[in-house]
Parts: sequence; structure tokens; C-alpha cells
Amino acid sequence: MKIAMIGTGYVGLVSGVCFSDFGHEVVCIDKDPAKIARLEKGEVPIFEAGLDAVMARNVEAGRLSFTADTTRGVAGADAVFIAVGTPSRRGDGHADLSYVLAAAESVGRALTGYAVVVTKSTVPVGTNRKVAEAIRAVAPEARFDVASNPEFLREGAAIDDFMRPDRVVVGVESERAREVMQQVYRPLYLRDFPIVYTDLESAEMIKYAANAFLATKISFINEIAALCERVGADVKAVAKGIGLDGRIGNKFLHAGPGYGGSCFPKDTRALARIGQEHGVPQRLTEAVIAVNDEVKRRMVEKVCELCGGSVNGKAVAVLGVTFKPNTDDMRESPALTIVPALVGGGARVRVVDPQGRREGEALLPGVTWESDPYVAAEGAEALIIITPWNEFRALDLGRLAEGMAVPRMADLRNIYEPRDVYEAGFLSYVSVGRSLDRSQFLPDAEQKRAASAE
Repeated sequence: MKIAMIGTGYVGLVSGVCFSDFGHEVVCIDKDPAKIARLEKGEVPIFEAGLDAVMARNVEAGRLSFTADTTRGVAGADAVFIAVGTPSRRGDGHADLSYVLAAAESVGRALTGYAVVVTKSTVPVGTNRKVAEAIRAVAPEARFDVASNPEFLREGAAIDDFMRPDRVVVGVESERAREVMQQVYRPLYLRDFPIVYTDLESAEMIKYAANAFLATKISFINEIAALCERVGADVKAVAKGIGLDGRIGNKFLHAGPGYGGSCFPKDTRALARIGQEHGVPQRLTEAVIAVNDEVKRRMVEKVCELCGGSVNGKAVAVLGVTFKPNTDDMRESPALTIVPALVGGGARVRVVDPQGRREGEALLPGVTWESDPYVAAEGAEALIIITPWNEFRALDLGRLAEGMAVPRMADLRNIYEPRDVYEAGFLSYVSVGRSLDRSQFLPDAEQKRAASAE
């Protein structure tokens, strides 16, 4: 089959490359000629493990190409996917559909025969019908069906998610469109991966409901974490205890500095707005949003308390600023709340992130970028872990403490154990959801230092 993919952002590029690996002929289309030129040279504009190799393999095989010419890219396509951005609109939080509808109009003008026009972007309920209207407005005689095919790709694991999905959701209204979509996903169909066929509105709602539920789990455990700190409980033990219940599950129960990224913040706001517009307020989702905003602010307070109430004039090392590890995505990252607050409070901030600098330089002015955690920590009065990259999980804590002016750590991802941190020489340590009485660890730490001195 021939597939056209409108948009070469995260979703569009990953999906287009993976479809070509299924054996389809895929043309990825983007209105940015500079971006297309980079792709034609084999340069991947996003960081996603393994994507460059899969892309190169399919370009070499002649199944994957790139163009800025929508007319050429769409001509003769059996399925045209729209995978453009739907950012939150300023002011009301609703999804901005201008890019989707503009893409639909361009597709309508370019159609040369029957095709299924598939919305891959995350869109509010009713959007696919608007897509159909936009196409008919510019091409009344066009022969097409619309379909909703929301994506469920995790950044950092997107290729595996595409090739081995939990499920594929397809909203269609005609048998012909269903047959085309079945051919598009034939490799998954033959391997018995679940493909859920439903109506357009249900497919659109599934995406929002799924993301809102996962965001709810994150905000829930972060609220429990705040209570654990007050009552002396350990949120890691609590999360394990409740996560072993099969009705709950252990995923998305890791306390931390709040969720971020391209999906959860945007989609929860959009779902809340949809509920308001239809007179059915989504109170749980609205609370999830409020809790997440508060968690990020609470992390700033936690760091300031660690530093004696103020970060003014202090050197602070920050490890990780992307919203999660294994991606270069900075969108809605907790670091975008925490780091500017530190800089605004007078701290001299040094940042280390394996992939965050490309976007971070513009988003985090006033910081110094380092490539080595030990260099960043040299002479610092506090070390803050925001993103749990693997390379931050097994640091030489003794070396870090020895190099710092005042060895203090804010472990906002709970990747270290308090005893290990104190025994390494840190004077102060805070994490999330654990009320840490330093005195319970000091005897062992003091004995270890005494033994070392002897």
C-alpha cells in the first residue's frame, strides 16, 4: 500500500518509519523544506533510540521518502495520515485544531482517488467529522472516508510500542475504510495483536480517557507521597503494596516531581475543557491537573528547605531536565518549573542532561551546561536529581560528596537509598514521599567514616 504521512514530528516520523518497516511505501510530508532536507540526508530531528537505523534501512530499500510537496506525496495514496501538532490553546486549554484542519484542506486538494484520511493526532471528540467537512469544502467531489487512529507511543520506547502494541484503536464508519485500515495494520493483525474497531467518537475519547487515567495515577501517588512525609510512611513501600493488587497495577505509581511531556498535560487540559463545554465537568481530571501543578511548586520548596531556606548565591547542580529519560523532549518538564525558580532565587545553576541541551538552551536561560555530573557538582552546595537517566542511577556518591562545597542532595526520583547517601558523606538528603530522620542513619555513617580514618 501507499501511505502518506502529513507531519514529521514525533508521532508522524515514528509512525511513518514503522509503517515503511511493515513493507508499505511511505511518503513523509512536512511543510518545512529545511526539515525535509535534513531527513533526506539521513538526519533524525528527534532523539528516539533505534529510529535512525530503522529509517536508514527503509530509505535504502526504497520504501521511505520525504517531501515538502503535499500534492506529490498524497497522489495515489491509499491512506493519508494526519499527524500534526494539537497544542493547548492559550487561555482556555482546548486543543488547537488549526494545524489539523489546515492539513485536511491540503489533503483534500491533493487527493487523486479514493483514500482513507486518518487522524493520528490527539484530537477532541468530533474532530474527524470536522476533518471531513474541511476536505469537502475544498474538494466536494473527493472520494474518501475518515478514520480515527490515535497513537499510544511512549517516548523512549516508541518503536517497540508501534511494533508490539498493547492495542491498536481504529474508528471508522464504512466497511471499505475498515478494510483499508486492516491492510495498513496487516502485520499486526496476522500476529494477533488486539485491534479495536469502533466509531469515530469512541476512538477519539479512548485516547483522552487513557491519558487522563494514567495522569490520575501519577497525581494520586504524589498526593499520597506528601502525606507519607508528614506521617512517617515510605511512599515506595506504599506504592509496592498497592501496586501488587491486580486491580491497580504497579505502573505509574512512582512518586516524583510531577508529570510532563507532550501528552499528559495537554490531554488532561483538553479533556477538562471538553467536559466543561458539554456540561459534564471532569472533576477528577481537573483535580489531577491542579495536583500536578502543586507538586512541581512543592519540589521548589523542598530544594529551598534543603539549602537552609534560600538558594541565593549558592551553586546548584541539576541532573536531568527532560520530562523523562531516553528522550530529548522538554515539553512541560518539571524542570521548566524548578530550574527557573532556582535561577530566579539567585542560584548559580549547572545542568547535566544527556539529550536535553538542544532544547534546554533556549528554554532554560541563565544556567551553565556541563557534560559530566562530577564537574557540575564540584563546589556545589546542593545536587538535585530531576530526570532519572540510567547514567545518574549508579553515581559514585562518595566522589560527589567529596567534591561539593556542602554535600546536600534532593533526590526527586527516589533513585537512591538514604543510608547509602549518608554513608557516602552527604550531610543532608531529601526525597519524595519519605520522611527521613537523619539520626537513624548517622551512627552507621559515622562508624564507617571512623573505620576509614583508621
